[in-house]
Amino acid sequence: MDILNYVVQEGLVMIPVLFIIGEIVKGTELLSNKWIPLALLVVSIGFTPLLLGSYTADNIVQAVLVAGVTVFGNELIKQSSKGDVK
Repeated sequence: MDILNYVVQEGLVMIPVLFIIGEIVKGTELLSNKWIPLALLVVSIGFTPLLLGSYTADNIVQAVLVAGVTVFGNELIKQSSKGDVK
C-alpha cells in the first residue's frame, strides 16, 4: 500500500518543508528529539489546510497524512542507513 496515493497533489509540497523544519529544529536542539514529530504535526495542521484552501475535516486529515509521511520517511532513511545491527 502506497500512502502517497492518499495525499492530494497540492499537499505534497509540505513534505520537504516539514522535513527541513524538522532538521532545523533537531540541529538547534530547541526540542528533544521525541517531541519533533509532534511539533511537525502541529505545523502541518497549521499550514497544510491553508495551502489546500481552508480548514475542513478533509484538509486536516491531509495535514495529518503529510506529517505522517514526513516522519515515517525520515525514520525509513535513518533505519536504512544504520545497516544490520543486532
